[in-house]
Amino acid sequence: MGRKNMKVTKESPTGRNLEFQKKGGGKKITRAQFVKDIKAGKHPEYYSRKINGLETPVSMPDESEGNNLG
Repeated sequence: MGRKNMKVTKESPTGRNLEFQKKGGGKKITRAQFVKDIKAGKHPEYYSRKINGLETPVSMPDESEGNNLG
């Protein structure tokens, strides 16, 4: 499994991740676009699941406790 290469660049007041960017720079993308890219297989180190009715990007579990998008 590859290293997690995305970081959160914008959150809502409630803490929902809204915008993401590749670590080291690159174009910022919305939550919806990130989910679309995940489903297209562009980010195998992530998957999406519904949280409070919205498809949400989440990182695949690994051996590090507390490792998550951020």
